[in-house]
Amino acid sequence: MIPGLESETGLVHGFSTISLGTMGLTQAPDPDAVMASRRQFARVLGIDAEPLTVAGAVHGASVARIDEHQDVVRGVDGLVTDRRGVALFATFADCYPIVLWDAEHRCVALVHAGWRGTVARVAPAALKAMHHEYGSDPAHVRAGIGPGICGACYEVGEEVANQFDAAFVRPGVDGKFLLDLAAANRSQLEAEGVEVHVIGLCTKETDYLPSHRRAPDGTRFGAIVALR
Repeated sequence: MIPGLESETGLVHGFSTISLGTMGLTQAPDPDAVMASRRQFARVLGIDAEPLTVAGAVHGASVARIDEHQDVVRGVDGLVTDRRGVALFATFADCYPIVLWDAEHRCVALVHAGWRGTVARVAPAALKAMHHEYGSDPAHVRAGIGPGICGACYEVGEEVANQFDAAFVRPGVDGKFLLDLAAANRSQLEAEGVEVHVIGLCTKETDYLPSHRRAPDGTRFGAIVALR
């Protein structure tokens, strides 16, 4: 859980570790085992809402409102809901899970933010969806940025680095650059008036979290966001 959000009454959120197994289906040799791991993850968080509503992430900025369970919502990187009994879910291996929580209107969002989604401003898009669907005031929204690859480990080429403000990029080695995605997403949300909390766990540096850069074997961790 994100420390700045763990005491929020009514908000359920968490991130799985490799002790629960991979949460990713795409390259899974045994899909049944993955589904069992997802159910166990939900149970660990005390969630009765099974199965989970999965964001079929495509590294964009589309956001869907969820009023009842759906197996997979394809083509979106953000899900929003104000319904108890709906559990939002997405998988990650270096990209960032972002949680948005509005206690006033009792609604939540789960965002999948890689570099493409960050350029497309997926987190502000989810915030806009919460405002449009539920009346959320950004000043009353709290955000949590979960585990992802940190700015000391995320090496990108010039073509990616050039799409970001220089504040989030620094020179690497051999003509590469280091990109701080967490800082970029934090800046986008703070510019909208949102209070942001960052968990500060790097997937590449944390052996109990999957990292595509460290081990590109298809293993994924999961993020769940729900209302209680």
